[in-house]
Amino acid sequence: MAFRGIALAAADPYRVLGVSPAATAAEIKAAYRALVKQHHPDAGGDNSTILALNAAWEVLGDADRRRRHDHACRTTTTRQRGKAPDKSAAPPTATATEQDLLAWLQLVVAPCDRFLAQVINSFPGQLKSLAADPYDDALMEAFCRFLEVSQARLVKVEALYRSRSCPAGVESFSLALYHCLSLVKDAFADLERYTLGYVDSYLRDARELLRQAKARRSQLLADSRQLRR
Repeated sequence: MAFRGIALAAADPYRVLGVSPAATAAEIKAAYRALVKQHHPDAGGDNSTILALNAAWEVLGDADRRRRHDHACRTTTTRQRGKAPDKSAAPPTATATEQDLLAWLQLVVAPCDRFLAQVINSFPGQLKSLAADPYDDALMEAFCRFLEVSQARLVKVEALYRSRSCPAGVESFSLALYHCLSLVKDAFADLERYTLGYVDSYLRDARELLRQAKARRSQLLADSRQLRR
């Protein structure tokens, strides 16, 4: 299966996963898992392909989102068939496009970044406190409260991310933002596992994931400044 850029994920998730619109949920899941395994960076793949696969799975792996996507596609197709092209219609103005972009950056990207920063930047201090004595009940309880608060913030980030479609042309930035969120979510899942059994590998993996998320967030900040110009 050939990928032609991340924007494809937003355009046709069925094509990204190589399945028919009539595919069952089980078939979609199987296709997604097989492609992730095939294109994972550890297997010689690349991050952009994984981002596209994850974006397609976010749509097709959720029954409600898939229904909304299919309904939107049917509506668009019906309109296109029933209406002759209007050659006199002017394309969207540059001003309108810029307004959409600025609104998306202000209403989605900025608050997402704020919540992610609160989670990522708080982690080292919380871990340092716990490291004084991981087996101390009071310290562990405080760390678990931190995990709960952070996970609630990550829920808000995901809701914000899904609240508004990204403007055309910035799909790769949008997917990079979601990848940052995914890294943090995976890290906190590992941290929660660590609190249950004190398995050091979970803590080590979580720290590496958060390191990657911090670096990606820094790049996103630089990219968002470029988008605002």
